[in-house]
Amino acid sequence: MHEPLIGVTTYLEPAARWGVWELPAAVLPSAYPRLVQRSGGLAALLPPDEAGRAAAVVARLDGLVIAGGADVDPGLYGAERDFRTGPPAHERDSWEVALLRAAREAGTPVLGICRGMQLLNVALGGTLTQHLDGHTGPFGKAGVLGEHTVAPVPGTLYASLVPEEASVPTYHHQAVDRLAPGLVASAHAADGTVEAVELPGDQWVLGVQWHPEMGDDLRIMRALVEAARAGARTPAVSRG
Repeated sequence: MHEPLIGVTTYLEPAARWGVWELPAAVLPSAYPRLVQRSGGLAALLPPDEAGRAAAVVARLDGLVIAGGADVDPGLYGAERDFRTGPPAHERDSWEVALLRAAREAGTPVLGICRGMQLLNVALGGTLTQHLDGHTGPFGKAGVLGEHTVAPVPGTLYASLVPEEASVPTYHHQAVDRLAPGLVASAHAADGTVEAVELPGDQWVLGVQWHPEMGDDLRIMRALVEAARAGARTPAVSRG
């Protein structure tokens, strides 16, 4: 059976030493590719690149995951930076927005995780709450994942995958404010925070605010892999 190729975006960060070297590195927590692999896909890591190359990259993928990470630049949704918003990752923002647009054009299945969900909303015209003031729920302490329950919205793609209320691993301080045109909310936290968004229609596009790679529930990633498999191109060995 053909194993779909799932691209996962990466961080571009200063890194710890390797031997005598201390250099910038394209890095990603190993839980992301492992989740793809455990769900039946092949993982390909996508470091930031020139936005103009996004379509060529997406053309070689069967599915796309926009991973978690730094806060999205508020300038992308016309807001001034709150002092609690982290430093921007301009290269990553522009690259991932270009990937999302290329995936929309190509009909490639997309899963956004945490920052990935937020960027999906921004790329399609939505906005974010830069800090959840007085929030008592779904984000962890510094360096420690939190956990809370999310409730699916009946009739959505997410509800078809996870029909019950589920406890999820989470770590964030920002959230969706205004939903982008066309996106619908498909799960909420108890306090009303939007926890999942999706794009109804023929293309498989889902974003979740939590970190499925840090848990044991494979249903969301397996669904992405199956959507990618259904639309996958003929394997390279048979193209001639």
